[in-house]
Amino acid sequence: MKKLITLGLTAAMVASLTACGSGNGGDATTAAGKTETAAAGEAGTAEGAFKIGVIGPLTGPAAAYGIAVQNGADLAVKEINAAGGANGIMLEMNAQDDEHDPQKSVNAYNTLKDWGAQAIVGSTTSDPCIAVAAETSNDNMFQITPSGSAVECVAPENVFRVCFADPDQGTASAVYIGEHKLATKIAVIYDSSTTYSSGIREAFVKEAANQGLEIVADEAFTADNATDFSVQLDKAKESGAELVFLPIYYQEASVILKQASDKDFAPIFFGCDGMDGILTVENFDTSLAEGLMLLTPFSPTEESSKSFTEAYVAAYGIEPNQFAADSYDAVYAIKAAMEKSGIAADADFSAVCDAFKTAMTEITIDGLTGAGMTWNAAGEPDKAPKAVKIVNGVYEMQ
Repeated sequence: MKKLITLGLTAAMVASLTACGSGNGGDATTAAGKTETAAAGEAGTAEGAFKIGVIGPLTGPAAAYGIAVQNGADLAVKEINAAGGANGIMLEMNAQDDEHDPQKSVNAYNTLKDWGAQAIVGSTTSDPCIAVAAETSNDNMFQITPSGSAVECVAPENVFRVCFADPDQGTASAVYIGEHKLATKIAVIYDSSTTYSSGIREAFVKEAANQGLEIVADEAFTADNATDFSVQLDKAKESGAELVFLPIYYQEASVILKQASDKDFAPIFFGCDGMDGILTVENFDTSLAEGLMLLTPFSPTEESSKSFTEAYVAAYGIEPNQFAADSYDAVYAIKAAMEKSGIAADADFSAVCDAFKTAMTEITIDGLTGAGMTWNAAGEPDKAPKAVKIVNGVYEMQ
C-alpha cells in the first residue's frame, strides 16, 4: 500500500493556486459493443500496436464524462500515431461503457483484458475506478485514471491519476475562497452517498476553519433524493450564506441553481471538477450558471488550449471539458512512459506495468491540465490548479 496524500502536492496547490461534451468519437463500433481506434487512426485492427483500454460511462446520466474521456483519448491516439507513434510504436484504443457502475466497470475491464489491453485509461468516475483498481492490482496491469479523484483510486501501486484527489480539491477550494475573500459565511450542499462529494466536503470544512470561513449550513442529500433541494436551499438562505459550496456533479448542480433562482436566492456558487459539464445539460437555462465558479484544471478558452479545442470541436462537434483534457493528458503520459522505458510493442501487460511504475516518476509532460506535470510514486500528479468563472456563458480564467 502506498502513501495516498503527498505534502508536496498540497503545498504546491496552496502556494500556487491562482485559478483549477459529449459526442461520439466517430470510431467503428463492433457487434460486441466496443469502440476501437486503430493504430493508423482508421477503423480496423492494427498489428503490432500498443493497446490502450478506456473505461467510462458512455451511456446513462454520467455519459458526458465518459464520452469526453473517450474522445480525449481518441484524439490523443490519432495525433500520436500521425506523428509517428511512441518510439515508432503505433497505438490502438478500445473504449468500453461502464454506465458509472462499479460491477459493470469490472466487466468492462475484463473485456479489455481479453482484447489484449496493455494499459488502462480509466475508470472515469471514482467508485468504478476503485473497483477496477482492485482488479488491475491483482493482475499487475498499469492503470491511469483521468478523473477518478477518490483517495482510494490510486491506493494500489500500479494506479496513477491525472486529476487531483478529493481532499486536495476541498482544501484548495477553501484556500481560494479565503485568500480571494469571496465570502465569510459559507453553506455546503453535498451528496453524502458518493465518495467524491463526501471526500471533498470533509477536507473543505477542515480547511475552512484555517481560512476564517464560517460554515453556517452543512446540508447533505443522497442519490435517492437528488431532485428536490428545497430544504437544503432554505437552510442556506436562512443562515445568511454568502457563498454555497457545491462539491457535487453538474446534473444535481443544475437542479440546485434552478431551484435557488425560483427562491430568489443568489449567493456565489462554487464547485469543483465534477461541476464541469453544467453548460451542456439538456434543457438547462445556462444563464442560471452566470457567475458560477469552479476549480478545474482546464478551460477551452485558454490560449494554450486553442489548438486542442479546435481539433476536438472539428472531430466531435462539441467543446471539450476537463474530462476530455484529463484523458488526452493520460494518453500522452502513457506515450512518455513508453518512450522513457523503451517498452516493446508486444510486451505483456505485467511487464508494461513494472516498467511504467518507474517511468511515470521520471517523466515530465506539458499537458492541457498542467505545464511541467510530474508524478510521484504514490500516483499523484504535481501541477498547479486553476479556477474559472462562467461569464456570458463561457469559462473565464481567474
